[in-house]
Amino acid sequence: MSAEDSLSAPAFRLSDLIRHGAEPPPVAALARRRSYPWLIVGVTCIGAFMGQVDASIVQLALPTLGRVFDSTLESVSWVALAYLLGVAAFLPIFAQLCQIFGRKLLYIVGFVVFTGASALCGLAPDLVTLVAFRFLQGFGGAMLGANSLSLVIAATDKSRRARALGVFAGAQAVGVSAGPVIGGLLLGAWGWPWVFWINVPFGVIAVVAGWLVLPVTAEQNPGRRFDWRGALLLAPALTAAVFALNQVSALGLTSPALLGSAGVAIVLIFLFLRQERASHSPLIDLALLEEPAFLGGALACALSYAMLYGMFFLASFALVRGYENSPTTAGLKLAIIPVSIGVVAPFAGALADRIGTRLLSVAGMAICFVALIALIAIVREPVVNLWIGFFGLVAFGAGLGLFIAPNNHATIKAAPANLSGIAGGMVNLTRILGIVAGVASASAMLSWQLQVARGSTERRLAAFAPHHFVEAVAGGLMMLAAFALIAGAISMIRKHAS
Repeated sequence: MSAEDSLSAPAFRLSDLIRHGAEPPPVAALARRRSYPWLIVGVTCIGAFMGQVDASIVQLALPTLGRVFDSTLESVSWVALAYLLGVAAFLPIFAQLCQIFGRKLLYIVGFVVFTGASALCGLAPDLVTLVAFRFLQGFGGAMLGANSLSLVIAATDKSRRARALGVFAGAQAVGVSAGPVIGGLLLGAWGWPWVFWINVPFGVIAVVAGWLVLPVTAEQNPGRRFDWRGALLLAPALTAAVFALNQVSALGLTSPALLGSAGVAIVLIFLFLRQERASHSPLIDLALLEEPAFLGGALACALSYAMLYGMFFLASFALVRGYENSPTTAGLKLAIIPVSIGVVAPFAGALADRIGTRLLSVAGMAICFVALIALIAIVREPVVNLWIGFFGLVAFGAGLGLFIAPNNHATIKAAPANLSGIAGGMVNLTRILGIVAGVASASAMLSWQLQVARGSTERRLAAFAPHHFVEAVAGGLMMLAAFALIAGAISMIRKHAS
């Protein structure tokens, strides 16, 4: 049913929603307006902004949370990882469910869950409870992520679509850039609970706006099969894999717990892949990964976002615990990276059309590598050169800005014609998985390097002095430099779609 059709539909009753899951139609006066498609885009932009703010704002809060709850680095990192795992594990599930039951209802419910979980996070009495609420928040975030782009595409015709997608991407960019700044101000002024409570007013506005504005889903397919076997395997497989990666420094490579979780992850991932290949309606269409150009681009995409959020993680601890910056000052410094990405990325698309994606992608990763080497040299100096550090962060962001948009566009373009519709969703999933891997690997590397710097197996964050964090961050930056080399090598050797 289109928005116009919904105007002549029978009056919506709340009892229909409760009993049958019926989608409420938009307000007729809004649906008649010529600007109605842009109202839909505006509602989706609220979700895009909130999701990116939340993903970046929490990174800055981790040092504070580690001190408040007197925890280890591995434990406090789960505040970030639990949310990301919730999104990654349920994004493919809700992407399929919304094709069966409609997008509007799941989108509104996603806002309700995300907003409610945000409020509960600020009330958490201990770290375990906070991690549980963060996973619930990611569960709601997956509903938003599974629907947002599809709602934008469905609401706009070809003449408006490119502009609408640009507005949507702009909302995401503003969210990533604003996250560290907002987080620093909130931490400095009102304390860590407000890092989560800031979502509540935006969420309430989004729920009301979504109910009044979003159209009833035009095409639903209640007869389509749901891949419940794949759904049951995906979340535990990802959780076991991330646990093994995150805890490697704490447990040791020969630990039975680590080996057991790694073994469970391998078995569950194998079973999930076998299920997806056998399913007539898979959560993830693995046929896309059989195209080498697409697979290479997806891996490079994952590595680029692992670098971005790995840097957020490492720099937060370096600035707040190592150099003892206030949260506000640290937030302003971290914002340099996404601002640089936002400035460079719009020009990257035009350059890619002129000089090709391969050259631009390799150049972007080369700039990132040089910037990371410079930052490593800086943190190892007894007296830090603030200007060189500033330009290092600018260059790192600029390199990612040159790389991400052209690589993602070329990756989607490399998908077979019959799978082009789901290629964007796969790139979005690899982006989330890259962020998960980046935070987990940065946490493991920083934890290991902290123990090396202190010369003991002590893991509580309170036991480490500022110079321990400064020394330990260098090892994490070396890992990110290795990611840049791998992503650059993939971009150089893979075949790019013409």
